Amino acid sequence: MKIENPDSISKLLLHVCCAPCSTAIVECLLENGIKPALFYYNPNIYPAEEYERRKAESVRHAASLGLEFIDADYNHGLWREAVRGHEGEPERGARCLQCFKHRLAVTAKFAYENGFKTFATTLASSRWKSLEQIAQAGDYAASMFKGMKFLAQNWRKGGLSERRSALIRQYGFYNQQYCGCEYSI
Repeated sequence: MKIENPDSISKLLLHVCCAPCSTAIVECLLENGIKPALFYYNPNIYPAEEYERRKAESVRHAASLGLEFIDADYNHGLWREAVRGHEGEPERGARCLQCFKHRLAVTAKFAYENGFKTFATTLASSRWKSLEQIAQAGDYAASMFKGMKFLAQNWRKGGLSERRSALIRQYGFYNQQYCGCEYSI
């Protein structure tokens, strides 16, 4: 997959939800001359043991490629506050939008404070997620910080879904069976 205007992206902060979702995306970015820093902010993941397991796989992936891995804080209570009132919503409902807004706002803030002009997310690789919600949340987060840009990509196209499956097998990654939050189990 070709990234439009890759030369315009000097520094990219990639919000990583998990290693399986990031594999083909990171490979694509690297092939387009973009070396991302991986930002792991996923306070939605429940229980804490599941969070740690997914984080360990993401750390292993970043280390195998020599990429910077940034471990953000795990605060499940703060995330629950962000989605309060939407607990009973279905997948792709209002809870998911609030979750994406929260996680991408934290990502954008970190990007802004650390000299990144562009951020993206691996959330857009999952067929279980709404691309429209992810784009809306990313644009919302970018608008909070002057000069920040959200790289909205459909990471499901261009053979990336198939490549993702092959890379998961190649790395032997743990591939979870639910989004992460207790409401998606």
